[in-house]
Amino acid sequence: MTDLVRQAFHGFEQQPLREYAERAYLDYSMYVVLDRALPFIGDGLKPVQRRIIYSMSELGLSASAKPKKSARTVGDVIGKYHPHGDSPCYEALVLMAQPFSYRYPLIEGQGNFGSTDDPKSFAAMRYTESKLSPIAEVLLGELGQGTVDWTANFDGTLEEPSWMPARLPHLLLNGTTGIAVGMATDVPPHNLNEIVSALLRLIDEPNASIAELCEHVKGPDYPTTAEIITPPADLRNIYETGYGSVRARATFVKEANNIVITALPHQVSPSKVIEQIAAQMRAKKLPWLEDIRDESDHANPVRVVLMPRSNRVDAEQLMGHLFATTDLERSYRVNLNVIGLDGRPQVKNLKMLLEEWLRFRQDTVTRRLNHRLQKVERRLHLLEGLLVAFLNLDEVIHIIRTEDDAKAALIARFELSEDQADYILDTKLKQLARLEEMKIRGEQDELAKERDKILSILQSSAKLRKLVRDELQADAKKFGDERRSPLVQRGAAQAIDETELVASEPMTVVLSEKGWVRAAKGHDVDGATLSYRDGDSLLAATRTRSTQQVAFLDSDGRAYSTPVHTLPSARGNGEPLTGRFSPASGTSFVTLASGDNNSRFVLASSHGYGFVTRFENLVGRNKAGKAMLNLSTGSAVLTPSTVTNVETDRIVAVTSAGNMLAIPASELPELDKGKGNKIIEIPKAKLSTERVVAVVAVSPGNTLLVRSGQRTMNLSFKDLETYLGTRATRGHLLPRGWQKVEGLEVQ
Repeated sequence: MTDLVRQAFHGFEQQPLREYAERAYLDYSMYVVLDRALPFIGDGLKPVQRRIIYSMSELGLSASAKPKKSARTVGDVIGKYHPHGDSPCYEALVLMAQPFSYRYPLIEGQGNFGSTDDPKSFAAMRYTESKLSPIAEVLLGELGQGTVDWTANFDGTLEEPSWMPARLPHLLLNGTTGIAVGMATDVPPHNLNEIVSALLRLIDEPNASIAELCEHVKGPDYPTTAEIITPPADLRNIYETGYGSVRARATFVKEANNIVITALPHQVSPSKVIEQIAAQMRAKKLPWLEDIRDESDHANPVRVVLMPRSNRVDAEQLMGHLFATTDLERSYRVNLNVIGLDGRPQVKNLKMLLEEWLRFRQDTVTRRLNHRLQKVERRLHLLEGLLVAFLNLDEVIHIIRTEDDAKAALIARFELSEDQADYILDTKLKQLARLEEMKIRGEQDELAKERDKILSILQSSAKLRKLVRDELQADAKKFGDERRSPLVQRGAAQAIDETELVASEPMTVVLSEKGWVRAAKGHDVDGATLSYRDGDSLLAATRTRSTQQVAFLDSDGRAYSTPVHTLPSARGNGEPLTGRFSPASGTSFVTLASGDNNSRFVLASSHGYGFVTRFENLVGRNKAGKAMLNLSTGSAVLTPSTVTNVETDRIVAVTSAGNMLAIPASELPELDKGKGNKIIEIPKAKLSTERVVAVVAVSPGNTLLVRSGQRTMNLSFKDLETYLGTRATRGHLLPRGWQKVEGLEVQ
C-alpha cells in the first residue's frame, strides 16, 4: 500500500465488505419491519399514518373544524415528521379517507378522493380538502394527558408521539396490509361492536377461550355488503392460528328477467368485473348472456345489470359460473402478524391480540390517571397556599410592598413552598382581593374527591378494569354500527362445463392436406366443395356436434384434441393445427375423429394391426399430444371408424391387393393405447408393396360402400358373410375389377 493510500484512509475504520453489507442489510430490514410495514398493536397505525393524524390535530383539523387543503397537511407531515415523498404520503392520507377502503375512515375528505371503480383516481392534493373524522377522537382524545412517550423528529427540532393512546383497537377495526423484509401482514377489518363485545367478555372472563371469543367476533367485516361465505369452522381456525383466508362473494337480485349485482367484494371494481364478463362473452363462453350494463351512480355505487338471453336461463347456475371465473368471488389472505407490546413482530391469535391490547389500554389509562393525579395534587398544593394568602391578605400585601425579597419573606412567614409563593406572587392583586374563602374551599373539596377517586382506581385492579369497561361501552355506543358484510354459508361456486355453455349444433370438421382445420355448421357439408389455399385440398372430414371434442392423429400415431366450438368457421380457410399443437418435427396430421367420451372407435395401421378404444382416450390437454397408436416401420395411421356395438358389429379390413376380411368386433381387444392385434394377414414378403387400405366397423342394417376408381360396390351386412373369416387371416379376394380398392365407407 502506497503512502498516498495510507494517508487517504488514515482515521477511517476498515472492515470486510461482507460484514458491512450484512449489518447494513439487517439494519435496513429491522427498519422496514418496525418503522414502515408492520403496525403496532396499540394504535394499529404505521408511522406515516400516525404522523398524518398527529399533524392534522396540530393544525386544528378536528371533526368540528373547517377542512384545509390536503397539500397543507402533506407539507407539514413531510416537512416536520416524515422526510419522504409527498405522493406516497398523500396516498396514505387518501386511503384513510376512502369509505370503500377503510371500514371506519379516520379522515373526512372534500373533493375527489377516488371511487370504488378506480380508488387511485383521486384528485391532486392541491385540489382536495380534508379534516379528521369524528372517530379519530378515539386515537387523539388522550394524547396530551401523559399517556404516550415522545421522541424527537428526524432533525431533532420537534417532538412526535411514539404511538397514539387509542381507546379502541384500531388495528382490528380497520385492518392493515404490509410487506416487510421476510414477513408480511394482512389484518382484515372487523365490526366495532363485535370487537368491543369480545373485549368486555375477556375483561369479565380472562380465561375465555378463542371459541368463546368467536361467539362475539364472528368474522371480518369489510366496508362492502358482499357476503362472507367462509365456513364458521374455517373462520375460527383463522382466529386460532393467525393464518388463513376469507372468501367474499358479490350479492345479486332478480329484477324481471335481469340479474342485478348490488354489491362487490372489497377492493373489486365494477369496471374490472364487467371487463372479465365481456371477455367471456367475446370468447363465446357465455351464450346464456345477451348483454351487460353498468348502471352504477352516486345513489347506487354498485349496480351491474346482466341481461340473459331468455327467462329460461337459471340465474343461480349462471351466477355460480361467474363467481368461479371472475372477481365476483374473491379470496383474502389473513396473516395476523403485528408488532406487540414487547416491540417484536409475531403472528398472534385472536385472544393474544385482544389480551395485549387490553394490557396496552390499561397501561394507557393508568398513565392518564397518574398524570391527572399529579395535576390535582399540584392544584391542591397551590390552593392551600392561596387560602393562606387570602386569610392573611393585608399582611401578604404589606410584605409584597415592603420586602425586597417578597418570595423569601412569604416562605419564611407562612411556611409556604416555592411553588406556592410563586403562585401567590403571580396572581394579580385584583384577583387575589376578589377571591372568596368558600370558592377556594369548594374547589379543594372537589379536587380532594377526585384525588381520592383516582387513588382508589389506581389501587384496585377491579376498579381499573371497570373503568376500561365503561369507556369501551361508551365509545361503542357512540361509534358502533351494524355489520355490513353478512356471514352466509354457501357451497363453493362451480364453473359451468364448457360444453353446457355451448349450444348443441351439428357440425362438420374439415382437415386439409396441409394441416388447416375449420368447422362448418350442419352434417350436409361436402368438404371437397370448400375453397382451399393454393396448393391445398381436402384430407379428411368428420361429422360431430359443437359440444363435442375432435381428435387429430399425426403420422407418428399421436393424438391431439380440441373442443369443436373453438374451431374457426368454414367461411374462411381455417387455421393451421400447428398453431394449437406442437407435433414433432417432420410429422404431419393425417386423420381425425370425433364423438362422445364413451364412443368406441377402431384404430388400425396400414400393416393390419388395430384395437378398439374409447374416444376419451384420444382426448388430451397436452399440446404435444399423447401416444396412441404404435406403428411398425413403414406403416401409416388409418382413418378411425366408429364402433356402434362391440357384440354385433363386424370389423372389415381390405388390402391394396383386393383381399377383404370381416371379423366380429368382439375379437379385437379394447385398449387405451398400443399396437393392437393383427386384423388381416399381409405376408412379410409383400409388406413393401401391399398395405391395408381401410379398416371400418359395420353395424347390422348398415351398408358397406367399396370404392374403386369411379365405381362403387354396395355390400349389405348380410353380404359380408362371404368375407367372414378368422382374425389374422388373408380373407377373400374381391371380384375381378374391384380389387384396386381406394377406400371403404359405411352408410
